[in-house]
Amino acid sequence: MMKNKILKKIKEPVICWWSGGVTSAVACKLTIDFFGKNNCKVIFIDTRNEDDDTYRFKDDCSKWYELEIESISSKTRSTIQEVWEDGLYLNVAGGAPCSSQLKKMVREYWERRNSWSYQVFGFELSEWKRAKSLLINHSHTNPIFPLMMFGLTKEDCIKIIQESGLEIPRMYQYGFRNNNCFKTGCVQGGIGYWQKMKKDFPDKFNTMAEMEHKLTDKKGSPVTMLKDQSKKGGLVFLKKHKDYPDIKEISEMRGREVKPLVECNGLCGVNDLSDRNPTEKELNNYQQELF
Repeated sequence: MMKNKILKKIKEPVICWWSGGVTSAVACKLTIDFFGKNNCKVIFIDTRNEDDDTYRFKDDCSKWYELEIESISSKTRSTIQEVWEDGLYLNVAGGAPCSSQLKKMVREYWERRNSWSYQVFGFELSEWKRAKSLLINHSHTNPIFPLMMFGLTKEDCIKIIQESGLEIPRMYQYGFRNNNCFKTGCVQGGIGYWQKMKKDFPDKFNTMAEMEHKLTDKKGSPVTMLKDQSKKGGLVFLKKHKDYPDIKEISEMRGREVKPLVECNGLCGVNDLSDRNPTEKELNNYQQELF
């Protein structure tokens, strides 16, 4: 009864943003199951810097949804390297330019030319700060967060996908916690991420170390992806730069493990009896008001 009442209010499509990761994949599936295929549109913002296996996963999800996943990309940038070299920076406190120009701006361009009932984002249970920020700063999107409504974590999403007979993206199998920009490696990955890249994917690591030095030389000041978060602080190069010997390189940093997600031991629900975050309740109340 309540579902029929909600569906009658749908005049424009529900936009499901599929990012290539397990969380957005499950969020899209939950949305399609609720609103129906005819009321949903699944869209992938392709940075053209994704792992080849992401496109395999995209095809698998499309079959799972029984719905095509549309791809959109920047019309002004053909490569991620263009973004870095034009801006002469990789990652700062406000975020990465590649994420802003190849994802956020592409979505906003699409928004100016289309209409929707709701937009679905695959924020999992721990990402309540991102969800609240989106709700406050981009309320026009009418955002909904299915994973938060169901209390699902990233580990839960992996289990759902595997139980549905799909193979998770291989970046998770490699031991990474996301499936973003693996052609180069993610500039927002952090020290543990890049220590793992150095060990397991040295070619990608070396290419990005060269990019840091290239941008540094062009700019005339240090350009890095990483920062020492300890009390000492300071920038961190992937490899030592000859002109800045006092700036640490990643090998000087304490080892930080990137724990794989696929070794789930069946205790994904250990927080079921914990007090829920008040912001989670606030977001869910908002979503109920939307419906």
